[in-house]
Amino acid sequence: MREINMGEITKTVEELCMEANYNLPADIKRALEAAAEREESPLGREILSDILKNAEIARRDRVPICQDTGLAVVFLELGQDVRLVGGDLSEAVNEGVKKGYANGYLRKSSVDDPFMVRKNTGDNTPAVIHTTIVPGDRLRITVVPKGGGSENMSALAMLKPSDGVEGVKRFVVDTVERAGSNPCPPVIVGVGIGGTIEMTALIAKKALLRNVGEHNPNPVVAKLERELLEEINGLGIGPQGFGGSTTALAVNIETFPAHIASMPVAVNMQCHAARHSEAFV
Repeated sequence: MREINMGEITKTVEELCMEANYNLPADIKRALEAAAEREESPLGREILSDILKNAEIARRDRVPICQDTGLAVVFLELGQDVRLVGGDLSEAVNEGVKKGYANGYLRKSSVDDPFMVRKNTGDNTPAVIHTTIVPGDRLRITVVPKGGGSENMSALAMLKPSDGVEGVKRFVVDTVERAGSNPCPPVIVGVGIGGTIEMTALIAKKALLRNVGEHNPNPVVAKLERELLEEINGLGIGPQGFGGSTTALAVNIETFPAHIASMPVAVNMQCHAARHSEAFV
């Protein structure tokens, strides 16, 4: 059985917090470049060009892509043949977030309670941690700094099974249309269908981690992804909400078996930065 010390985890999380905020993922960069070439609106093309210039400055100077450096969401895929030593896993992750946000000069955006005093915790903790046990002897860590502008435009609906595919499409498109410019388009639209109320929201967020251009392996779901992307880009919201043919770069759908009486659907919106970074320990 392989041992992993908590110090390694803390150091890795620290580095990933900075990397995710400084470096635009390669697939997002390619998608933005392609969108800039085909965008019908001159202003839209200019905005997409500015987004790419901003990302290059962030990479070169190691400064945040956006001033909202996000609430730290951390996905852990822990191999079942790993033995963790040297402390508590959650504490190790949160210590990494503290160090990453301090040493990376990243804005702290976490408040200690959601509806009363709302005092800033001062170190961007606690992180939102999702842990899954998987085969193997490694730990995969994915840090997803989630900004408030896009997260606030996300939505959940408990649809009836009789609503069918058309009900899903209406809900997703309406959610994006209501969001307008708020999530800083062009967006990535993560969609979860099925499971329970918490599972559908979780798989919608996980859908955001799939590379742009990679479709769900189920051909029926992949077809729905393409149809939704076409409808959403037909809304005319455009880059940063100034109009155009590029409202979304991708629609990524994940599904999960559901109760016979239920069809929950979640939409998790992501801004054009789509920040995330991962590493194996």
